[in-house]
Amino acid sequence: MADDVLKFHISFKPKFINLPDIKTGNLNVRYPLISPFAFAHIFIDKETKELLYYVEEPILTDDEKSLLKLLQLGLEEVLNMDFVGDLNKEKIIEYLEENTKSILAELGAKITPETYQKLMYYIYRDSVGFNKVEPLLNDYYIEDIECNGVNSPIYIVHRVYENMRTNIVFESVDELRDFVEKLAQKCGKYISYAQPFLDAALPDGSRVNASYSSDITTKGPTFTIRKFTEKPLTPVNLILNRTLTPRMAAYFWLAIDYKMNIMAIGETASGKTTFLNSILHFVPSEARIASIEDTREINLAHSNWIPAVSRVSLGSKVGDIDLFSLLKETFRQNPDYVVVGEVRGKETFVLFQGMASGHSCYSTFHAGSFSTLIRRLETPPINLPPELVDSLDIITLMIHIKEKDKNIRRVQEVDEILPYSSEEKKNVVFKWDAAKDIFLESKESVILKKIHAKTGKSLEELETELSTREKVLIKLAELNITDYKKFSEIIDLYYHNKKKVLESLKIR
Repeated sequence: MADDVLKFHISFKPKFINLPDIKTGNLNVRYPLISPFAFAHIFIDKETKELLYYVEEPILTDDEKSLLKLLQLGLEEVLNMDFVGDLNKEKIIEYLEENTKSILAELGAKITPETYQKLMYYIYRDSVGFNKVEPLLNDYYIEDIECNGVNSPIYIVHRVYENMRTNIVFESVDELRDFVEKLAQKCGKYISYAQPFLDAALPDGSRVNASYSSDITTKGPTFTIRKFTEKPLTPVNLILNRTLTPRMAAYFWLAIDYKMNIMAIGETASGKTTFLNSILHFVPSEARIASIEDTREINLAHSNWIPAVSRVSLGSKVGDIDLFSLLKETFRQNPDYVVVGEVRGKETFVLFQGMASGHSCYSTFHAGSFSTLIRRLETPPINLPPELVDSLDIITLMIHIKEKDKNIRRVQEVDEILPYSSEEKKNVVFKWDAAKDIFLESKESVILKKIHAKTGKSLEELETELSTREKVLIKLAELNITDYKKFSEIIDLYYHNKKKVLESLKIR
């Protein structure tokens, strides 16, 4: 059969559809993941009433399965994976097709165009992609992919439908162990019986945590992949999702403009990093940002930005570069804004010293309340003196509520730090009323008073500016301007030509 007939076609463009509400009670939706081969099918099981996520892929006959195994064995001998790693997806497909057709010719196999397409899909999926997990990684709506071991179905966390069981199962220890090794290889890391844990990032920024052996996790190897959002959320996204209000976003805009120090706290998956990443779009374009993380999660449309990631060497500790070392070096580069993805150890002391010396610093911390944060900062192993804690200006508490009929993230509370000498430790400037799902605002803001003392601008002027920025954000939300590059352009223009922005948005 002619080569132009045997041509593999695949689409990597995600398709966004309006997913129906689960409250409809008869959910049955299907959308493409890797078109035209893999689809997501989300439906409610008629007997158990459980919401399920099934990956639908081409079905192979027994003969096709046997041929696929022969092709994969042959490709293992001839493929140069280092060479493949330097190619784009189109070139990779050409390279795979060239070698596959060569092996088919050697085998003397006569196949139909339909069979060829199916075989090429699985060859691409298993050689270059992430095997049976590849379709899940191509679903925009999936946040987390969780495997609890052998013969245990993979679960996913969906942006719309939350936790769901899938039909994907690793049926042997060898298969799952090979996959975990592949994850480590893709991350540029190493995992083995001697080093049975993996905490790293895939090339696209997705975070991977995995275990290797059955003596560590009794069901065999495990893994969790937290997908990296290529297009980060903006404050407009948070406003539209009702995570915060335009007034609150304007407050953070003003606080960032005047270089107040902010820390986002909350439990796991409460939205701390998403919140932090979104408000950093308020940083002026000419300001220099330095970000430091264990694994890359911060993503900014900012030209004057130095992203740094810690490094763990293989085997010995020689060559390790931890957050503590990175942070000390960063302050020597005189950045305007310093962002640490998460602090939890000795680097916290350096971060607060940076705040005390006048640097504008932002970070996240794993704590469920204001009092818990302060207690953990002032006790071992961090041991910050109370006077240094005062360098922090604003604490934002994030909350994630997951119920059958509710899946929401909210800014639960925004606290302004009061001086250590004062009887009250905080001023609650914004607070979420869970019963009414509304935000309450304090009549007074310590931050506005700090800006007044710092700049000489009157509180009336600052209140007027806060209201103007609130109007801008309301308008951007009405216009649904969620693209992070477009949003950043408008914010940057506001700094340089406020009048033009107000005129274009018809704000008086």
